[in-house]
Amino acid sequence: MNYREALDFINSTNKFGSKLGLENIKYLLSLIGNPHNDLKVIHVAGTNGKGSTSSFISHILIEEGYDVGLFTSPALEKFTDRIKINGKNISERDLSEITSLIKLKIDLMLSEGKEHPTEFEIVTAIAFEYFKRKKVDYVVLEVGLGGRLDATNAVDNPLVSVITPIDFDHVNYLGDTLEKIAYEKAGIIKRNCPVVIHPQNYEAERVIRKICSDKNSKFYIAPVDLINIKKYDEFGILFDVKTDENIYYDLKINLMGKHQSNNAVVALKTIEVLKSYHNINISNKSIRNGLFNARWPGRLEILKRSPLVLIDGAHNLHGAKALSSVLKKVFYDKKIIGVIGILEDKDVDGILDEIVPFCREIIITKPDNPRALSLEKLMCKIKKYNKKVMAFENIKDAVNKSLSLADDKDSMILYCGSLYMIGKVRKIFTGKVDI
Repeated sequence: MNYREALDFINSTNKFGSKLGLENIKYLLSLIGNPHNDLKVIHVAGTNGKGSTSSFISHILIEEGYDVGLFTSPALEKFTDRIKINGKNISERDLSEITSLIKLKIDLMLSEGKEHPTEFEIVTAIAFEYFKRKKVDYVVLEVGLGGRLDATNAVDNPLVSVITPIDFDHVNYLGDTLEKIAYEKAGIIKRNCPVVIHPQNYEAERVIRKICSDKNSKFYIAPVDLINIKKYDEFGILFDVKTDENIYYDLKINLMGKHQSNNAVVALKTIEVLKSYHNINISNKSIRNGLFNARWPGRLEILKRSPLVLIDGAHNLHGAKALSSVLKKVFYDKKIIGVIGILEDKDVDGILDEIVPFCREIIITKPDNPRALSLEKLMCKIKKYNKKVMAFENIKDAVNKSLSLADDKDSMILYCGSLYMIGKVRKIFTGKVDI
């Protein structure tokens, strides 16, 4: 199986949808020797900030000289973005070889009358096998959906469980209250395993505390309320923070938004827990350099300076609020051309409430996903806020039009609403897709 054949096989399993549950993934992993049992895992769940927090943690560990696997989703530009070691994507050759092995085992499963694994279960198995083969020191493992029944939760004994902010998303899978959603996210908590969380709403935190108590798992809240921001602009954030272990002065991150300083402190607290629980050697210099070097493409990322082009995968209400906060704080003086595409199963009205009021002009388009909201429905919703709306089915056409409208130094183009759209936009601006 070559790389193209491997991708075709993986993509063909989209038809099996999303099925929460661990029976299938555990059986598949057993057929390839349970590679996940040989990995030292930092498991990260939550509604928002999982990717950024995972990036901060992995970069700190890399700075200390460890080999670190990182598993995230969805892919932004290329499928192999999802599986990395020390910031480098899995090679096409490794992906092809491991996918061939996985397919053989799936054929065996089917011959035994088992269900076909979903795409996410297959990709999770590929990641575990790859990280085992490469003998990484640590794996930072981002949950795909929920936590309790997510394929990544086949891991029985993580070094630490991390939970980022919990909010409403995927309510058809996870429940329609914060308590229900928190219960699913907190499913990654294992017995006698330390837990680090971002401060939560009362309902969510109560659920997490109870599960920690039931499982005798020590519980740590990242001290985001003790962050002192000293500088905050389009180039990042400079801040101090006090933890139970230390006072850190002049930490610098190159990601925008107050929420990113919070994510950085969740990562920092996770590192402190790893040091104290597992005697892992990590210097303050590695913490400082790791936070500084961390990147998370597609989230409040500037792609171009003239005209100013900002992309952000604000795909739920929490993310949209973080985006609107940055627009208000950093880009308040810009004439914003908003290019928006949203998936139909998202809180469309909530997202638009946060973003559209900042935009002088609006262009709508469709993300590359079958769940994309139709242009007709999105047009109707946006016209309640802004009558000046243009629609382009093709993302490249939307990009071309937005660039033609950015006619002075005060103009700014904002692409937002879906990571599936943002990935395509980013490929256009980085030259991987022709305009």
